Amino acid sequence: MRAVKLLAVVFVCAALAHAQTGRDRRMPVPTEPFEGITTDGKVVAGLFEIRATGVTTEPVRKAAQAFLDGLTDEQRKKTLFPIDDPEWRMWDNRHFPQRQGVGFIEMSEAQRRLAFDLFRASLGAKGLQKTRDVMRLNHTLAELASNFDEYGEWLYWITVMGTPHASEPWGWQLDGHHVIVNYFVLGDQVVMTPTFMGSEPVRADSGKFKGTVVMQDEQDEGLALMRSLDAAQQAKARIGNEKGPTNNLTEAYRDNVVLEHAGIPAKQLNAAQRQSLRQLIAEYVGNMDDGHARVRMSEVDEHMDETRFAWIGGADPDAVFYYRIHSPVTLIEFDHQARIAPHRTTTPTREHIHTVVRTPNGNDYGKDLLRQHHEKHRHGAAERSGPP
Repeated sequence: MRAVKLLAVVFVCAALAHAQTGRDRRMPVPTEPFEGITTDGKVVAGLFEIRATGVTTEPVRKAAQAFLDGLTDEQRKKTLFPIDDPEWRMWDNRHFPQRQGVGFIEMSEAQRRLAFDLFRASLGAKGLQKTRDVMRLNHTLAELASNFDEYGEWLYWITVMGTPHASEPWGWQLDGHHVIVNYFVLGDQVVMTPTFMGSEPVRADSGKFKGTVVMQDEQDEGLALMRSLDAAQQAKARIGNEKGPTNNLTEAYRDNVVLEHAGIPAKQLNAAQRQSLRQLIAEYVGNMDDGHARVRMSEVDEHMDETRFAWIGGADPDAVFYYRIHSPVTLIEFDHQARIAPHRTTTPTREHIHTVVRTPNGNDYGKDLLRQHHEKHRHGAAERSGPP
């Protein structure tokens, strides 16, 4: 009996260690140079420029500085990275990799308030609510899976790249399961990609956060657009009939994907369909604060004729599907995925959704704007590196 008890203790300890090790696993730093999402391996030049937008970023800068000031010296040291650090590219939408920066799980209540103040200054009301609800549903997943080591409301981390500044480049990143925000700032310009938002489950039917629901507008508006197409248009949009367990192509560590334009061009849509497509794009862009969302949508509008809408799966009212919106300046993917927890499935479900938003042609993380800034000002490596 003693041997059995000892074996049981060893088993439990090993299980806990495995869970902790899984969550703390650090993925390798990307070794390939950043190029960005392209259609043929070549970046289209001249799409982005350093310019005045007339939309202030001062509230974001002040909120970021207040957040940093609220950290301990040890927390601040591990949260700050150089502006061009590869940490930008180390985000991961899965639940297990090790994260850098300061985690909500170790923050005081006052520090958490400062963190959410930063999100409030940076995001639109809908984006803030969605971010918070994804975090809450990660707690719901922990309840369903009885696994609070790998899932939970506070298993999210913040890093700050560079030093919050009125004219020098800097930014911040939120990294954790199912919600990642990369927020680059240069003057009054903002690039908020890559952004990943999703959830499993997408609604809480019980537990601490019962009633919380996410990702329904992205799902329903996408399906409504597809169903508004006539048979010939649907045939052009559909790039696959069989929906697999996962179809997204540009999630974590996929910064340099070569992805040809596919689907139906916006110029082949009627006025109402074209407006529906624009509204669908705005659903994602609107996660930013209102002013910078308007700036971003003006870029989208400039390339609307070059924008394509692609679809995989069915289009009946209860269908599971994947869709992609792709232009020279924006890439959006929506995907119904197979379940991972609390049990695995091999078929996609509406209870597990992934979305990712990218800026193709080299401007994810604001990389193209940062390149232009460095070329203009000829900063040396020490000047670019930010705080030690």
